[in-house]
Amino acid sequence: MSYFVVNEKCNGCLSCVENCPATALRFEDTGNGRSLLHNMAQCARCGQCWRICPQGAIEFQHLMQNQWDHVITLDLVRCKVCGEPIYTSDFNETLQEALNESLDALCPKHRKNKAGAPWPRLAPGKSIHGDKAQ
Repeated sequence: MSYFVVNEKCNGCLSCVENCPATALRFEDTGNGRSLLHNMAQCARCGQCWRICPQGAIEFQHLMQNQWDHVITLDLVRCKVCGEPIYTSDFNETLQEALNESLDALCPKHRKNKAGAPWPRLAPGKSIHGDKAQ
């Protein structure tokens, strides 16, 4: 979702661009069109663009939404005893590659109860983050 929303009232006057204290707005003229561009990383969410717009074209409420956006969903590995989620299957593959062995899918509680089986150590030069250890 785009958080900077401009409605059909925009006439391209550029008041918002000229008055943005964070320089999060700019425009590009190409061919027969003018594009208004917004950089969310630079935006201070101060509302100056919304306040200064003579047309009432900026819908500032979208910039102020307090919500979580879905980024990614990964498959979970669950404890084979109790079913508690442990980590993702992709992280499991990374661990197994770094440790150079397969792992039992056990949560910390059930791993602790497994007699005489300490958590394996990383092989030399390996990292659980998928890159070489420093």
